[in-house]
Amino acid sequence: MSRVKNMKDEVCSLQYGFINSCMQSLVMEKFGQETWDKLSSLPGVPDSFMTYTVYDDILTVSLVQEASSLLDVSAEVLLKLFGEHFFAFCKKAGYDTMLRTLGGNLTEFIGNLDSLHSYLALSYEQMNAPSFRVEMTDDGKMLLHYYSDRKGLYHIVPGIMEAVAKDIFDSEVTMTIVNQSEEDERTGKKEHVVFLVKQTNHVNHRGKALPGTMMERCVPLAGEKQRLDLTRAVVPSDQGSLLCAFSPCYPNKLWVDEKAFCNAFPFHIVFDENLKVRQTGVNIQKFLPGLHARDLTVDQHFTIIHPQVTFTIESIRKFINSQFVLKSNKDKHSSLKLRGQMLWMESLGCMLYMCSPKLRSLQELQDVGLHLADLAQHDVTRDLVLLNQQRLAEMELTNQLERKKEELRVLSRHLEVEKEKTDTLLYAMLPRHIANQLKDGIRIEAGEFEVCTILFSDVVTFTDICAACEPIHIVHMLNSMYSKFDRLTSIHDIYKVETIGDAYMVVGGVPVPMVTHAHRVANFALGMRIAAREVTNPVTGTPIQVGLC
Repeated sequence: MSRVKNMKDEVCSLQYGFINSCMQSLVMEKFGQETWDKLSSLPGVPDSFMTYTVYDDILTVSLVQEASSLLDVSAEVLLKLFGEHFFAFCKKAGYDTMLRTLGGNLTEFIGNLDSLHSYLALSYEQMNAPSFRVEMTDDGKMLLHYYSDRKGLYHIVPGIMEAVAKDIFDSEVTMTIVNQSEEDERTGKKEHVVFLVKQTNHVNHRGKALPGTMMERCVPLAGEKQRLDLTRAVVPSDQGSLLCAFSPCYPNKLWVDEKAFCNAFPFHIVFDENLKVRQTGVNIQKFLPGLHARDLTVDQHFTIIHPQVTFTIESIRKFINSQFVLKSNKDKHSSLKLRGQMLWMESLGCMLYMCSPKLRSLQELQDVGLHLADLAQHDVTRDLVLLNQQRLAEMELTNQLERKKEELRVLSRHLEVEKEKTDTLLYAMLPRHIANQLKDGIRIEAGEFEVCTILFSDVVTFTDICAACEPIHIVHMLNSMYSKFDRLTSIHDIYKVETIGDAYMVVGGVPVPMVTHAHRVANFALGMRIAAREVTNPVTGTPIQVGLC
């Protein structure tokens, strides 16, 4: 719990309403609407959250802290529960298919989470997502590295991973923390947590096991056995195209000349262990003319934005399976972001950065001084920019609709409050059943009551009291007295006709005839005498006296 309490001083970032909406959904589904009503009554907590609106992290931390205290559960347990619910919440929000296609097993799934975050950043521009990296040890153990700017939220990770393993891969996962540290400030990530992941009942969704008859027909490769022979041996022509083994075929020489390669991949960069640039695409040369200068290295031209690592060969190789985003060190308005994959070429001792510009819209394309013609014909960034341009417009309309919906909800709530005030005033002036008939548009005919009991009361020496004290004291005295009398009318089921000054008039047997009207009014009169003793004369400081007739 102390860990979460310290988070308020450490949090300085923002996140979208989608996260807070998930927390609201968790509390309402698991602990009920009443619990959420208590949390939403906290200062600064809105009744609902809008998906594309950015909220301060302090709000989320406050919700976790208060929910932990209110529910009497530890913050660690609550965060893990949030992680499990977050996966289900994302599926309901329409991300189910996207999540299921990230990888054929848990290792691949985790390895592609950063790519998913990169895609979501197209919609959530200010998103500051955590980073994940999988490491397989020599003894076959899986380590999950978690990096985040937000301290203390790492307990969410086991909840998410256990839900993913169970739902997508039909397996059970247990995660234990083996190391927790803070990274160098240069990396930009403040917290680094390493989990040991143990997976049981593992199912690889890349393919099912071959039937026994098929396994018997599988033959191992011997030397340079022809691929066609292997295919015929493994898969009969009438039983599909499933292979039990695959051996890639590499050419003895690369049948691509240097000029064609640099034109086909116009933004690629090759640099050696000393970060010296050895080769670049033609368009990156136009954008950064000094990239091939002898005395400059690639880290003098670019900064690694993602993953949050230092610009060294060792750090890059550690995250070799991650998507890398580099930003040019030109002025802010014309800086270029590149997104792609790092490939280590052992024989050359060089790193190949196969990339393309990271763009969200046509406006960004113009801002960096590029055109669609600068992108390779095979580069899907062309389609992505055009499609996302339309998507951004749709998102803006969705955001506006969400805001209007929230405004309508608030107005409806205010209207309901005002309606309750109107009903209260109406019921104070008319009998409830008469008021309800008027609200329903029913015409009320005047009625006659031959037998009823009427009571009048006033305050003794009211004129002298008014002359001796301030008007506000009179108002307080009458308000206190009438509030007590009004409660008595409800208890004895009689009708208050009106109040004028200190005069109070009630009637029994009207508008609903009853044979006990006199008894009810008499009992009401006795109650008035008792209630009057609790009202103080502002002049003498003694209880007031009421006259009845």
